[in-house]
Amino acid sequence: MKACLQLQRRFAYVGHAMAIAFKERYGIKDFCGYVYLRPSLEFLKSQTDIKYSGFLLDEEMFKKYKDEKLDLNFLKNLEKEYGLPNLWPYIELDRVVRYNLLLREYPHDTSHYSHEEMMRILQAEAKAMIKFIDDEKPDFIIFSVIASIGSLLLYSMAKKRGVRTFLFRTARVGTKYSITEDYNKMDYIEKTFSEIKKGGKPYQDCVKQAEEFLKKFRDNPSPHSVMDTPKKRPITRQKQFNFLAFNKIFKSAGWFIKSFYVYFSDKNRGDHSTIKPWHIILDRIKRKVRVLIGFGDFYDEIDLSEDFAFFPLHLEPEMAVSLFAPFYTDQIWLIKQIARSLPVHYKLYVKEHPAMFGYRPRRYYKELKKIPNVKLIKPAVVSFDLIKNAKLLVTLSSTAGWEALLLKKPLVTFGNGLYNTISMVKKCDVIENLPQIIKEQLENFHYDENELISFIAAIFKESADINLVQIWDIEGDSKMEEKKEAVIPLVDLIASKLNLKPII
Repeated sequence: MKACLQLQRRFAYVGHAMAIAFKERYGIKDFCGYVYLRPSLEFLKSQTDIKYSGFLLDEEMFKKYKDEKLDLNFLKNLEKEYGLPNLWPYIELDRVVRYNLLLREYPHDTSHYSHEEMMRILQAEAKAMIKFIDDEKPDFIIFSVIASIGSLLLYSMAKKRGVRTFLFRTARVGTKYSITEDYNKMDYIEKTFSEIKKGGKPYQDCVKQAEEFLKKFRDNPSPHSVMDTPKKRPITRQKQFNFLAFNKIFKSAGWFIKSFYVYFSDKNRGDHSTIKPWHIILDRIKRKVRVLIGFGDFYDEIDLSEDFAFFPLHLEPEMAVSLFAPFYTDQIWLIKQIARSLPVHYKLYVKEHPAMFGYRPRRYYKELKKIPNVKLIKPAVVSFDLIKNAKLLVTLSSTAGWEALLLKKPLVTFGNGLYNTISMVKKCDVIENLPQIIKEQLENFHYDENELISFIAAIFKESADINLVQIWDIEGDSKMEEKKEAVIPLVDLIASKLNLKPII
């Protein structure tokens, strides 16, 4: 059996640790990798734990478009074979190609490439990916994210060829992560959920764990991601300008000097993924100016005596928006549709994501304030206070939607969230149906405790305890043994789906 790993940026080191675990625990010896950064490739080539049969470097694959002659017949055939149903989803998903983001800071939204160049990029990457899969012939591919032309091509081509795909997704229960072979749903959780609802002794322990989790959460609601709470994010002027403190200013200056040195000493600084240090400085200055001016004049007071629905703004750019809700990336437009779909006396409370403080320009909030029944809530407010008092929560696929379910609240979604398979959740696929969907959820919502417990039990059954974010943050190739031990639960979960037996 041969494994292919999508070794995306810092995940390259975690992915390599997974390869070691697969080799030692399950005897898999054949590996190949789709790698995103040159330093990651250099590490993978220099290490001696795993002998990879081949690598596809994203920067080299991308670079080929410059010499690529546009072949419309090739693209038409590619569209017939891998269209979703056309090829635009591949381009729209790629924040670098489509918006020049990552290289520039949000809210930058202007592509560096023309329409023809985008087609040539897609063509060049498709040819390179076809050759890579045909040469390497993996039996399964592990994805950390699907957020670029290359990664979506690799996923789609694997599906067509019968190669199994495994994508990590947070299960939003403690530090649990699950896997899915179809990025549009949580297939293993959904299958087990269906079986648990039918009853059966094999799942009794999971049901008990689910009941305990639900009780503990309701007794003391706590956010799934502590790092995305108002307490942990710099959502005040003082915190935003901490870098100017006497004990930090020299460190900040040193970081900028080092950035310029690293950039100009890099012989591959022409790679499309290389961030120019002056862009970092320019974009940060813009953000700090926004914070200095402030947003306080936009914020409204909370009135718990009025009826309101709650829409939490999503972090951008993120896979939760670009992949799981690709036709709702314009959140202002979506908020306008939600606001006009509510009962006439309702308010729509909109709260900024704590991680986005300072990123969105003032004009973004000015546009929201034009909507008569919208109230903009300051990001310092804890979302639980709004969820508990809201009559309805509306979201793309956020954690707030999951928390609303746990607190017995009606929920409407627009994206492919973890929890869409629960019958209490109503997904809006056609925007014209939104007013009726909201009316049904407000007037005829029937909460089902047993169904929710069954779903949480399925999460316990089909997930691994792994603090992937923390493992991700362990830089470089240091502590590889520690990384390997940490990823074993996830490796074992994937191995169980492949019917692999441990050799140790």
